[in-house]
Amino acid sequence: MSTAQPEDASVNADRSIPPVKSGTQLALLAGFGGLLALMAFVGIDSIGVLHQIHLRNVQIRQKFLLRNRALEQIRSALYLSGALTRDFLAEEDPAKAEAHRADLQQVRVEIDEALHNYSQSLATGEAGSFQTLEAEIRQYWTVLDPIFHWDAREKEARSGTFLQEELFPRRLTTLQIADKIGAVNEEELSNGDEQLEVIFDGFRHRLTLMLAITLGLGLVLAAVTMHHILRLARDADLRYREIVRAQGELKELSARLVEAQEQERRAISRELHDEVGQSLSALLMELGNLGAVAPANNAALRAHLESSRKLAESSVSVVRNMALLLRPSMLDDLGLVPALQWQAREISKRTGMAVEVFAENVADDLPEEHKTCVYRVVQEALHNCARHAEARHVLIRVEQQPEAIVLSVQDDGKGFDSHLVRGLGLLGMEERVTHLGGKFVVRSEPGRGASVAIELPLVAVAAAEAG
Repeated sequence: MSTAQPEDASVNADRSIPPVKSGTQLALLAGFGGLLALMAFVGIDSIGVLHQIHLRNVQIRQKFLLRNRALEQIRSALYLSGALTRDFLAEEDPAKAEAHRADLQQVRVEIDEALHNYSQSLATGEAGSFQTLEAEIRQYWTVLDPIFHWDAREKEARSGTFLQEELFPRRLTTLQIADKIGAVNEEELSNGDEQLEVIFDGFRHRLTLMLAITLGLGLVLAAVTMHHILRLARDADLRYREIVRAQGELKELSARLVEAQEQERRAISRELHDEVGQSLSALLMELGNLGAVAPANNAALRAHLESSRKLAESSVSVVRNMALLLRPSMLDDLGLVPALQWQAREISKRTGMAVEVFAENVADDLPEEHKTCVYRVVQEALHNCARHAEARHVLIRVEQQPEAIVLSVQDDGKGFDSHLVRGLGLLGMEERVTHLGGKFVVRSEPGRGASVAIELPLVAVAAAEAG
């Protein structure tokens, strides 16, 4: 049994483990909260910028499509107006000519509507070209106005010249201006794409910066957290080792207390048996001698002597029982099996419970600690059977094997839930057994009795004694 403690263990015991500071907890909380807030800000800002880019792109595309559709409508209407004008001039039927004229008026309305739609989306630098287009179209209709007043002879005489020298050149000029505006429209689309690219570049740079800040802060927090976790792990490991050491010391102290208790019981038992018992036996002898010389006719004296003798005999019996309960001398003098058999007879006399002891190959020279452990386990188990289990029959088996001594105590009592119930008696038995390196098992179920089994190694004891 080792009593010395390592020097570093005592140093660790004196070392005070600093508690986790609230400032550290607040700093970690603030750091992680700030990191989450930054990530949330980056996410919300990214969503906002992407939404802005999407809206801007939709606006640019819609504007381009609107203007391009208006220009295509103007071109188509101009081509159609030329064809209608030629048909009007070539038509001799007044009714059909009037229909062509109505179609021309409808085309003019469509061109004016397209110009109006286009003017709603003009940029700052496009007003000049658009005004030129409007002026050309107005001039175009001005050139067409006189033909509606020509008679058939004027149509025939002037239509060819009018178409070749007035209408077609004027229409070509107008179409060229429309093409220029279309080119400007495409350039505006390209400029819109460039603006989107600028917005996207700014967003990419800002997102990269935010990600770099977030990553840097995350790495710092990770480093601080890892350092804090490692410190907590070291402290927890130190606490665990201190707890294990304290448990070992408690077990060592408990074993010493049990050993001291057994020694004290042995000493008190011997004192009761040798001193008090012998004194009471001598008192009985003296009372017997006194009764022999007492006058026969003195009845009162003889009655007192008889009462004193009975009291002395009762005292001798009580002292003997106390000595046997404290530490039966037969355990030291006769061995383990006789002590167990005596204990079985005594418990049967007091409780009426049938107790059987079966022993196999149990040597008389068992180690003192093993004999005491087996005896005390049986004593506590029988006490539990008589007090709690309400058992009628108890079977005790002791067997010495080459490497161990095995004990089992089984009763037919009311049983209990061995997973939930763990009294001081069972804990004391388990502590005695585990101190000697043995195994302790309790099996019980409500209504099905209980069994206590232990196994104490003998090889380790022999090796320790040999060493």
